[in-house]
Amino acid sequence: MPTVEVAEQAGTEPSEDVVLTLPNAVAVLDGATSLRPTEHTGGWYAAELATALRHRLDPTPVPDSGSHPDSGAAPDLADSLASAIDEVSTAHGLRPGNSPSTTVSILRWDERTVEALVLADSPVVVFTASGTDAVTDDRLHALRTTGEGDYRQRLRGGGGFDERHHDELRAAVDATGRWRNVEGGFWVAEADPSAAHRAIRRSWPRSEVRSALLASDGVSCGVEQYDSYRDWRELLAHARAESAWAVLERVRAAEHADPDGSRWPRPKRHDDQALAVVDFTSDD
Repeated sequence: MPTVEVAEQAGTEPSEDVVLTLPNAVAVLDGATSLRPTEHTGGWYAAELATALRHRLDPTPVPDSGSHPDSGAAPDLADSLASAIDEVSTAHGLRPGNSPSTTVSILRWDERTVEALVLADSPVVVFTASGTDAVTDDRLHALRTTGEGDYRQRLRGGGGFDERHHDELRAAVDATGRWRNVEGGFWVAEADPSAAHRAIRRSWPRSEVRSALLASDGVSCGVEQYDSYRDWRELLAHARAESAWAVLERVRAAEHADPDGSRWPRPKRHDDQALAVVDFTSDD
């Protein structure tokens, strides 16, 4: 049976990242931080959605739950996510376009297959005998607005994380939010179940998979933005040699070395961090 090591660290309390671990699956959800007063936060929504996902991913049958078909086949991951989104939205009266949101990344396995689903910017990275396969959703990253460019340019110029940064970031988030869950924009878990079927999907024969990583963007930035790691393989090697927590600390050290965001412009000085390291080598 695969082993799973999880490390989490808040950027500012409380963390809005959520990690769900099950005998056959791991999920990482990164709730979107709200920059305006709201009834529910992204972290609240991530936790609610993780709870709704639990019995849909858990292989243990739940009497009368309807989550496990009589055929014994595992439910489709996107269908399971869509059903979970619908459950949370209905229970709390959430409306598309005016609700908290979260990224969702899932890794699930059975005796024959390992599969991944990634919705928004929390990657799943799978290491096989033939190489590294990063499952990423780059649609939010590719979406560029004038507002987003303004706050990053100001940080590069030494403006720092002051009140003006907060105002410019809020304007950028408002501009980007208009492209949430619409054609030509980006897709994320919110109040529209159909977004689940826009996720990036991939699968591998279980016999080929050695390890996997699931990371919120507070960790993946160590590979994708900072110079903490040359690539995902180096990050995995560090986690194996020391610990998943050591990875979080190295990424956080890069942020401490750039306290004003001038080298690596970013929304926050310190982001929430969540990392799950899954080791399949015990199968061998």
